[in-house]
Amino acid sequence: MSVKRVFVEKKPEYAIKARELREEIESYLDITEVTGVRVLVRYDIENISEDVYKEALGTIFSEPPVDEVFEETFPHGADDVVFSVEYLPGQFDQRADSAEQCVKLLNENEEPVIRSAMTYVISGKLSAEEIAAIKSFCINPVDSREASEEIPETLVTVFDVPEDVAIFDGFKDMDEAALKELYSSLNLAMTFKDFLHIQNYYKNEEKRDPSVTEIRVLDTYWSDHCRHTTFSTELKNVTFTDGDYKKPIEDTYNQYLADHKEIYKGRDDKFVCLMDLAIMGMKKLRKEGKLEDLEVSDEINACSIVVPVEIDGKTEEWLVNFKNETHNHPTEIEPFGGAATCLGGAIRDPLSGRTYVYQAMRITGAADPTKPLNETLKGKLPQRKIVTEAAHGYSSYGNQIGLATGYVKELYHPGYVAKRMEIGAVMAAAPRKNVIRETSDPGDVIILLGGRTGRDGIGGATGSSKVHTEASIEVCGAEVQKGNAPTERKIQRMFRRPEVSRLIKKCNDFGAGGVSVAIGELADGLLIDLDKVPKKYAGLDGTELAISESQERMAVVVDPKDVDAFLGYAEEENLEAVTVATVTESPRLVLTWRGKTIVDLSRAFLDTNGAHQETDVTLEVPNHEGTPFEKKEVGDVKEKWLKMLGSLNVCSQKGLVEMFDSSIGASTVMMPYGGKYQQTEIQTMVAKLPVLEGKCDAVTMMSYGFDPYLSSWSPYHGAIYAVLTSVAKIAAAGGDYKKIRFTFQEYFRRMSSEPTRWSQPFAALLGAYNAQLGFGLPSIGGKDSMSGTFDEESGKEIDVPPTLVSFAVDVANAKNMISPEFKKAGNKIVVFEIKKDSYDLPDYAQIMDGYDKLHEDIKAGRVISAYAAEANGIAEAVSKMAFGNHLGVKIEHDVDPRDFFAPAWGDIVCEVPADKVGELQMSYRVIGEVTDKADFEYGNVSITLDEALKTWDATLEDVFPTESGVKKEEVKNEVFKADNIVICDHKIGTPTVFIPVFPGTNCEYDSAKAFERAGANVITKVFKNMSAEDIRDSVETYRKSIGQAQIVMFPGGFSAGDEPEGSAKFFATAFRNEVLKDEIVKLLNERDGLMLGICNGFQALIKLGLVPEGKIVEQKPDSPTLTYNTIGRHVSKMVNLKVVSNKSPWLAEAKLGGIYTNPVSHGEGRFVAPKEWIDKLFANGQVATQYVDLNGNPTMDEYWNPNGSFMAIEGITSPDGRVYGKMGHAERRGDFVAKNITGEQDLKLFESGVKYFK
Repeated sequence: MSVKRVFVEKKPEYAIKARELREEIESYLDITEVTGVRVLVRYDIENISEDVYKEALGTIFSEPPVDEVFEETFPHGADDVVFSVEYLPGQFDQRADSAEQCVKLLNENEEPVIRSAMTYVISGKLSAEEIAAIKSFCINPVDSREASEEIPETLVTVFDVPEDVAIFDGFKDMDEAALKELYSSLNLAMTFKDFLHIQNYYKNEEKRDPSVTEIRVLDTYWSDHCRHTTFSTELKNVTFTDGDYKKPIEDTYNQYLADHKEIYKGRDDKFVCLMDLAIMGMKKLRKEGKLEDLEVSDEINACSIVVPVEIDGKTEEWLVNFKNETHNHPTEIEPFGGAATCLGGAIRDPLSGRTYVYQAMRITGAADPTKPLNETLKGKLPQRKIVTEAAHGYSSYGNQIGLATGYVKELYHPGYVAKRMEIGAVMAAAPRKNVIRETSDPGDVIILLGGRTGRDGIGGATGSSKVHTEASIEVCGAEVQKGNAPTERKIQRMFRRPEVSRLIKKCNDFGAGGVSVAIGELADGLLIDLDKVPKKYAGLDGTELAISESQERMAVVVDPKDVDAFLGYAEEENLEAVTVATVTESPRLVLTWRGKTIVDLSRAFLDTNGAHQETDVTLEVPNHEGTPFEKKEVGDVKEKWLKMLGSLNVCSQKGLVEMFDSSIGASTVMMPYGGKYQQTEIQTMVAKLPVLEGKCDAVTMMSYGFDPYLSSWSPYHGAIYAVLTSVAKIAAAGGDYKKIRFTFQEYFRRMSSEPTRWSQPFAALLGAYNAQLGFGLPSIGGKDSMSGTFDEESGKEIDVPPTLVSFAVDVANAKNMISPEFKKAGNKIVVFEIKKDSYDLPDYAQIMDGYDKLHEDIKAGRVISAYAAEANGIAEAVSKMAFGNHLGVKIEHDVDPRDFFAPAWGDIVCEVPADKVGELQMSYRVIGEVTDKADFEYGNVSITLDEALKTWDATLEDVFPTESGVKKEEVKNEVFKADNIVICDHKIGTPTVFIPVFPGTNCEYDSAKAFERAGANVITKVFKNMSAEDIRDSVETYRKSIGQAQIVMFPGGFSAGDEPEGSAKFFATAFRNEVLKDEIVKLLNERDGLMLGICNGFQALIKLGLVPEGKIVEQKPDSPTLTYNTIGRHVSKMVNLKVVSNKSPWLAEAKLGGIYTNPVSHGEGRFVAPKEWIDKLFANGQVATQYVDLNGNPTMDEYWNPNGSFMAIEGITSPDGRVYGKMGHAERRGDFVAKNITGEQDLKLFESGVKYFK
């Protein structure tokens, strides 16, 4: 069978990607002669039967309403520039993978091979340089290449059989010169001192030469990334330069030395190093009895505390886990995959600890992305490309696996041009009784679960620990992993099941180092059979199998008697699982491949972590000069105020933040932006614990603190104020500061043997130590990344700013949480001010007393909103507090402008009802009041709110757009009142709801909970598709489940990653199966059943024809459909919806004409249809819900209709109203959910559906 080629192109009115690329070419690349840009998706397909191919053309490869399809070739102008881009071999191609899975649903016996590429057509008079610039913009050589335009003979790759693993002959007896030559040729991350240490081991202990695999495994095991070798380097002689702040820094150092001596009394194996300094606060405070809630265990998956939680009035113990992870190096060179796997890596740490991850925070560092392309450093991607692609990567991964991102902030500092900062921090929890922590005993079995192994990510750990130069970028391609989100979601589902969790004795995730580390760390003695490791493709040799960092894999230790049960659960969750290793008596790591031993190392040697490294430190003490604490004269107040609002680190990042799903899980207490207009940003993310059954008001809080400019002046002060700011934000949101636990992220320039190079991290960790002791609060974890240096060709080094980010975590009660937006005109604005000593250091006693009293004031309702001030002081705080509800502020005359704009880390600005000011317990100063005049008034200065908002919005609008220029046309504003609403003839009392779970589905928990709360019984079943047999089984299971149900609900998610290029194709294709189609017909036509589809579920309904036609039909070119949001990205926010028809039983309990507030979160929610269809839908009462503004008017304004849906249509029904599809997530609600959003959130959708059968 020959290879078929298909090109799919969006019709001109839907060609958003082509429009965006044209804008980029014209404005960013400054190429103005372009007259047209087209973007086509190219599929090459082999091993497919003709009838399946024909059916797939209009259902899988394209969507008739929005796409044009061309076979073999496509028409274009003779002078057009045409080129195609494909992934490098070995990179995961989600589009091709999903297409293959979809085709197998049409006929489970087919074994198609599919490859995808993007084809670009550029028209206009272009020079060779301009063509090269456009190609360079479209192709990232780290993961992609230009593809041939020829159709290949075959897509089936024949892989060479790899050779046996080589031995380094003569290694143990080499002289130093020969050894050095070998060392240089291998491009290792380890030092030459480590290499000598290895030679010594083989010569004296093993008495043999090592294999190539053994050297690569050791390089990975001992990499900075895996074993924190820089942080574990012994610091011998510490000296301080003279400077104005020498005394406090030296005092902290002496305090640390005294504590070190005290804690390790009688031991001589503990030396001074950065790692010891980082954990000394925890050790000291634990010794003092201040860390009773720490979960003590051998497994170090994540920070873990034990928390008593009240569920339905009964107290039970839960584990709360948190973890931060950084992926600076991978994100710098391949932003999408690097950022996606940053989040993936952060998630799999607590997940491997068997806790369910439910909320994430993303803190990133970049240089100015608004700068023109020609200022890009040689050997670097443009900042704008890095920030936008990384945001797409991280958000696409989190959004797909159903993880709410509660807080997103990008920090801008010129130093991050050296290497981007990409941090993901996550919260996770589980009932303690479900997590068993046991030892790995000889005979125990190790199961590898999840994804397959490929070349992706080989050398990631060592790559991120290596020196980076312009030349090295070329060869690190394989060091970047691609995330596969649907697989990660499956692991999350499986580990959330208590019966699975209780079988796991120990677990490790596959991050850095692959099999050798993930399995290698689970027990002292191991025998690993690499032949059993599932592969993505043939041709991998033993070394690649041992160290590949392919993502989405877990290594699980189980008792031999539990193996079959565990493998059975994996099959139920549609996951591959195989036994690959056993625990042995002998403490050695042994790996075999093709029947031969290729690694055989003693555990004792592995655990040395390489040669002992030593260095001296010279701490460079800062001076008063250039201190950020200096209060500056203010000339023109208005000019200063507006300039501050438009500055990079203050301005709006709404276009960035809205890319991340913040509402999934129905437990987000504070949406990222609050108030009626959703314009006041929060500072602390808050979420309810992920309790599946019962009522629970416990919440977790997480905030961050860090300022790169303060840290650059003094890393010591930078760390102290990072910790203080993270505490202040928790206090301002209603948390009790006394229960906080920290985790730190350290990110510094590369260290060398030069003592001053060590100054920054040493000073920063001393500062963090001072703050931990000052507050009596410990950091119980952290992550260090010590390679933030870029070497330019000229020999100049660029370093990242000294970075210590403090993440503060607290557990609290939802009812005490407050948000920062001003609530009401007439209320007073007061500020709690911290005291500082002559060295600009905080007075901890005064601060703790103040934060304690603030907590009481918040609980008593005396403080109703609060904001922790940062580098831009009170001015930034009051502005942002005013934005959310479009209120004004009037600042008192006696406030000095120098104080108003001065940095105020630790100060908290509060809103207090006028009659409560005298009752405040904390010390305070009244600085102004909230007004209903939308103005900022201060002395004789007045700035309109409109002007302030415009300035605040403008700076990053080009980089992270919030508007795409949708035509603001009039929209029908009327409601449809049906004469009679369909009545159920089969009233059965309590209905059963069937919720199918496909690869990529992620709203099944929230949807099931909503139906159960409304009184229904729910069946959820995972659709399995790993083999033809699985597909047949699943179809049969689904047939029976639909037969038992009265309601079928299609839940939200990303059906197979919403690939191939279009939403819900996998979902819809499955239900085109004749067996399932017949069952749906019976449900609707014979049993008066109901169907509901939300978000991805609505996409599936409309593509099947169930809405608007009420039956499963093929889509025609003029069928209504859902396509890409006009803004061309994911949109996550709250929307106002108006019920405009009462025809559907689903809306029986909602008020006709009523306005409800629902979260939306989607990339393809734009409802489009020809005018004839739209007129028919309105006339028939099938338009059920519309997007409306604050006045209840349906609108095309993107602020309120964020996807640009025609006629503001949010949801439609079948002709009789029994099938309802909508984009807004009505299931994501609950007590205290989205507390900072105004409006009624309960549509009573699920209650109406259940009541229909009563």
